[in-house]
Amino acid sequence: MHILSANKKQYKFVFLDLDDTIWDFHANAKAVLFEIFEEQHLHRYFAGFDEYFNIYAKRNLELWDMYGKGQITKVFLNVERFRHPMMKVGIDDITLAEETGLRFLDLLPSRTELIPYAKELLDYLSAKFPITVVSNGFFEVQYKKIHSCRLEKYFSHVVLSEEANALKPDKRIFEYALELNHATASETIMIGDSFEADIVGAQNAGIDQIFFQLNHEPINIKVNPTFTVQHLEEILSIL
Repeated sequence: MHILSANKKQYKFVFLDLDDTIWDFHANAKAVLFEIFEEQHLHRYFAGFDEYFNIYAKRNLELWDMYGKGQITKVFLNVERFRHPMMKVGIDDITLAEETGLRFLDLLPSRTELIPYAKELLDYLSAKFPITVVSNGFFEVQYKKIHSCRLEKYFSHVVLSEEANALKPDKRIFEYALELNHATASETIMIGDSFEADIVGAQNAGIDQIFFQLNHEPINIKVNPTFTVQHLEEILSIL
């Protein structure tokens, strides 16, 4: 763990990202995509599932970055991420991409794989703080994910970008969450895996941050997070 702040503050509120901070988006999405790959017999076009998934995953990250910047709509994101792999093998079928997108959103929220130590962390944090989810994820799937994993009891509020009319890293989504909690930025801390969305976003709102460096990969950053951890259990020594 790298603690990048000399002063340990007493926080009163915790804001928490959902996907790939608590809910294992990568593992759950990969399992659903494998199911769809088999359903649609996509082995006809790809050397194997890994080829398909790697193409999808790279494009999906690019699209989420664009979505977070307000450059594309969620409808475009959910079609394009499935159109792109097929285009790579010479198939431009917008109808298939639309159907795949709907199927993906239907299946995904039922998956329940969590990041290691997520449940233990939620047990620990919820006994000490009100916890608010702050997420750019789609309205129609985020609540279902939480319900499928039986996580409702841990959260005082769930703040989604569509409800707040602002996407992380826009400070307005954090300010919306602060208002819901009757909290100030100085008594709140944000935990998340996305440096741009969670860490820069919280910084924009004057909120301290714990950067969960999930992939353990070095990143080029201009401003240090308040704290950086590589495993969720490290957060216990901070809060």
